[in-house]
Amino acid sequence: MLNPDLRNVLTGKTSRYSLVLATAKRAREIAEDAEEKGEIIVEKPVTLAVNEFIDGKFIIEEPEDIRDL
Repeated sequence: MLNPDLRNVLTGKTSRYSLVLATAKRAREIAEDAEEKGEIIVEKPVTLAVNEFIDGKFIIEEPEDIRDL
């Protein structure tokens, strides 16, 4: 089970809701890209997406009105 430390990603300006949506969207992109290229992914796309956000490869931008959800 994936249980990463998300404190660096959730720095007060990003809600958990936005993180979940962004992770799902990025995981779909990873899976579709691998399928188009005919590549076999060893790790699950969600794991790869979460790791990309933790490593800072992608930044989540969200409107201020949903940050406190």
